[in-house]
Amino acid sequence: MQKVEIRRPRTDDMAELHTFFRIVITDTFEREGLAGLIGDIEAEINSKKRYLQLDMDSKGEKRYFLIALAENKIIGTIEYGPASKLIQDCTNGKLGNLVEVGTVFVHPDHQRQGIGNKLLAELIHTLKARGIVEFCLDSGFKNAQTIWKKKYGEPNYLLRDYWGQGQDHMIWKILTRGVYF
Repeated sequence: MQKVEIRRPRTDDMAELHTFFRIVITDTFEREGLAGLIGDIEAEINSKKRYLQLDMDSKGEKRYFLIALAENKIIGTIEYGPASKLIQDCTNGKLGNLVEVGTVFVHPDHQRQGIGNKLLAELIHTLKARGIVEFCLDSGFKNAQTIWKKKYGEPNYLLRDYWGQGQDHMIWKILTRGVYF
């Protein structure tokens, strides 16, 4: 198995991260059969770029990213920040005071190698160190939903057909003290 370094991003990582977001988000939409949703793909990429910039500008206070590198190439990301408007709206504000773990991306060439788990473990360690006892996460992608259900069980909120017929959205609320790796 390759050696993976997990660390905070630096300003000189920005261009590579922007390219990474485009590769992973485009691949995710393609795997989900949604490659034709060009506007949604661009919106998702731009959203991640904004989150990254917010992290850089606030030094990790408003958004907090970690990146995974192998052979000095970015192969994964994870971040947390305030719960999204979608989560707040879909839970009638019940999870609005929690942080949301998101942007869990692993390069297509490096998936199914435990990199996502390493990123998640390190981020949860960070949350615990900062006194954060619970968080939420959500997904509208079937492949990711399968992973999250395996890891955390059934979602706390299931929004059937939220994205269209057969396209559900799921939201989980998770206690950090119950998460071990």
